Amino acid sequence: MTDDLSSYADLDVDRARRRGYPEAVFCAGKTPEQVAGIAAALREHTEAVTLFTRAGDEHAAAVLKVLPDALHDPVAGLLAWPPEPPEPTGGRVVVVAAGTSDLPVAREAALTARYLGRDTESIVDVGVAGLHRILKHVDLLREARAVVVAAGMDGALPGVVAGLISAPIIAVPTSVGYGAAFEGLAALLTMLNACAPGVAVVNIDNGYGAGHLAAQISAPA
Repeated sequence: MTDDLSSYADLDVDRARRRGYPEAVFCAGKTPEQVAGIAAALREHTEAVTLFTRAGDEHAAAVLKVLPDALHDPVAGLLAWPPEPPEPTGGRVVVVAAGTSDLPVAREAALTARYLGRDTESIVDVGVAGLHRILKHVDLLREARAVVVAAGMDGALPGVVAGLISAPIIAVPTSVGYGAAFEGLAALLTMLNACAPGVAVVNIDNGYGAGHLAAQISAPA
């Protein structure tokens, strides 16, 4: 690194103490060198897990060069340091991916909730094109304190799930779909217009935000 850390980042290492959850490092838009500099600064801060989100291959390589033991999930584009998640507390978070194409966002949500200290389960490929598939998992869904549903295309699955269970739903529109899906905008509007109550909506592809909110909802009393 040729630049001093203070020239591009001001790390909030006190955030975990202040509000219960640590700062995450959003890698998109940062250079690999900048991400490496941040990783080096966080190397000694092991009191809370730091997540590196939206990490491309070059970002991941830069982090792993500095923190070789960090967990790296290439599907989610996420790294975690320290690599071991905390012991789960609170209620269970269930993360649902409507289709296999929604898995990267769903994985980001699931790993976020897990590394923020929640017991997490995942259900995959249960979109509304085959409604019987989600019905097979109703018992597991009803055990959850919060449920994240990631869906692209028509974005209808969160409303379906909300009509089956009592837990709050965090809906994540994904940028999956053909032209009129408008890179997730159609799914976003469907979720915002869900007729089943109890559905909150985060931004398009924001698996981290959904997993974080689910972890907060499911926190111990």
